[in-house]
Amino acid sequence: MRLLAAATGLSIALLSPAFAEAAKSPVQLAPHRAVYDLSLMRSGGSNGVDNARGRIAMEFGGDACDGYTLKYRQVTILNSTETGSNTLDIQTATYETGDGRSMHFKSTSFRQGMIKDGEVDGDAKLTAQGDLNVDLKQPKKTVFGSTGETVFPTEHLKRLIEAGRRGDTTLSIRVYDGSNKGDKVYDTLGLIGRRIEPGAALASVEDPARQQLASQARWPVTISYFEGGQGDRMPVYRISFELYENGVSRDLKLDYGDFALRGELKSLDVQQPSACER
Repeated sequence: MRLLAAATGLSIALLSPAFAEAAKSPVQLAPHRAVYDLSLMRSGGSNGVDNARGRIAMEFGGDACDGYTLKYRQVTILNSTETGSNTLDIQTATYETGDGRSMHFKSTSFRQGMIKDGEVDGDAKLTAQGDLNVDLKQPKKTVFGSTGETVFPTEHLKRLIEAGRRGDTTLSIRVYDGSNKGDKVYDTLGLIGRRIEPGAALASVEDPARQQLASQARWPVTISYFEGGQGDRMPVYRISFELYENGVSRDLKLDYGDFALRGELKSLDVQQPSACER
């Protein structure tokens, strides 16, 4: 009886439009370049910021056949009456294989034009069970691992889109991105809002995105990042954005706890995804 019930359930799933769409249409992330202008959205706490401005420039490329590349730079100028002006410059480059099983990452952080914590340079791989193995070359040579299913950022993005397609409202998964000193795996909780159909509410979309994204569905998404541990924990970082089905994001909100920044899309160049069908 249990086998019959399982087979019947599988047959229903195979006949459902949502399953058929997912089976026929794997997530295809579009190569694109995007620039976001940053401004202060909220300030508070003991390390309050009086004013902030900055810019994010990113270039995403590749496909599931050749792998994915990302070049990312965020420059933020924070002003406080207590500490004065502080300029932070984060530059990151990553490569992830198309199957999501390995990643190379390299990043450098600057504060006031000086390298803050040295370079981070390393390689990460996932076992067949999803366990993580990391080989760090910088800031110091070390090897470490972590058990339990983990994904890299591009795979995380794909899973968020897949969850949105299914109508799921949450996605909880561990993510390794090589950030900070490359020594942390984050527990993440993604909250996914109701699907916004292609062309809907375009009046609220910045001019650079209207023409290029009019045919794409999108979802409001909020992702909270937690350090590993048990019990109730406060997120160390939270990001909200509207995620389009081709992987482009707009209307960023970056919440660092003591302050939060808004990222407004200022320029966008979206290319057609490749013919890769993997």
